[in-house]
Amino acid sequence: MIGVNKPTNGHFKGQTKPTGQQSGLHGTSQLPSAPIIRSSIPQSSGGIKFGDDWKKCLELPQKDNRVKTSDVTSTKGNEFEDYCLKRELLMGIFEMGWEKPSPIQEESIPIALSGRDILARAKNGTGKSGAYLIPLLERIDLKKDHIQVHVVIATPGRILDLIKKGVAKVNKAQIMVMDEADKLLSQDFVILIEDIISFLPKDRQILLYSATFPISVQKFMNKHLKKPYEINLMEELTLKGITQYYAYVTEKQKVHCLNTLFSRLQINQSIIFCNSTQRVELLAKKITQLGYSCFYIHAKMMQEYRNRVFHDFRNGLCRNLVCTDLFTRGIDIQAVNVVINFDFPKSAETYLHRIGRSGRFGHLGLAINLITSDDRYNLKSIEDQLVTDIKPIPGSIDKSLYVAEYHSVDPDDDDGSDGGLKNKEQGAA
Repeated sequence: MIGVNKPTNGHFKGQTKPTGQQSGLHGTSQLPSAPIIRSSIPQSSGGIKFGDDWKKCLELPQKDNRVKTSDVTSTKGNEFEDYCLKRELLMGIFEMGWEKPSPIQEESIPIALSGRDILARAKNGTGKSGAYLIPLLERIDLKKDHIQVHVVIATPGRILDLIKKGVAKVNKAQIMVMDEADKLLSQDFVILIEDIISFLPKDRQILLYSATFPISVQKFMNKHLKKPYEINLMEELTLKGITQYYAYVTEKQKVHCLNTLFSRLQINQSIIFCNSTQRVELLAKKITQLGYSCFYIHAKMMQEYRNRVFHDFRNGLCRNLVCTDLFTRGIDIQAVNVVINFDFPKSAETYLHRIGRSGRFGHLGLAINLITSDDRYNLKSIEDQLVTDIKPIPGSIDKSLYVAEYHSVDPDDDDGSDGGLKNKEQGAA
């Protein structure tokens, strides 16, 4: 057995076994380095002047040649320049590597800029954040000397506390955005959200975004939104690029099955979900004993340690992350191409958000579920609720379903959408 060093704040250290999880990173799905954010706008000149060829000043990231699904390519053909955005904002958009607006951004940005309330349904990982952040940043008026944007990462209760203490001054805030609105308007938070709204101006704009909208959202909309513009891009709930499989196992067989998956799959990065914090730590230790690099994260860890684990994982310092449902929402790590439900979730909503951690922004990914006899009815129920097909895992999995180098597009081919797959015949896992 390989020795395991004492875990430090979610980091297990162990010798990496030379198996299917190759030490070399694969194709264009390389783990990204920590982003270096620079400003291309000359600091002394007060910005780009009229008539400057501003696109020559851009410091563009390497082009992402991975194939994308119609979740993000089925657009009307609009460009970001079509929305008459500030030059500096446009430069920031392009330097982030965003080339053209996704469908949810096409639908949302012009309406949000007009000041109208929005109720938008779109899949996880299709550009919802950009759909509201771009118009929010565009509407900032640098001539006004009061706070216009608050960026607060907290629970609704903590935000309300900051407002009541006068730390967060929202009396002149014109826009309130609720991402993951289904969660924020659940029974646990809706009273707090309504209390927060009472501190905003009466003519504020409210933007709601989510993948699912239960009845609670409809009630809130009727009460607080003024003739909202409704966007629904949810013909189906699951992302087109995610292939879903299940494997029937006993509880005792799960670790062995996971070890087999590690040895056979070509994993760039994986997220592995458990249903309790105790099981997260136990599984992370076991994975390290098997010889694979592994971090873990859960809600009982101090926030400082959780932040460190998250950033280290996102920057590619480790291949596998074991976690609870703390990691199911709002996490965008493009290098993740495999999600494994070591413990199958209880609800369709949780399942949807878990598997949505792979296949981000139209890319391809794999979701594998380890199913015990106790999970079989829940598996059928979730399939029915999401109107999706979770197939039995085959003896070998076609790499073109989830490995970047097997489904990259030709850089000279402008059409990076569905189809365009190359090297599909190069083998299976």
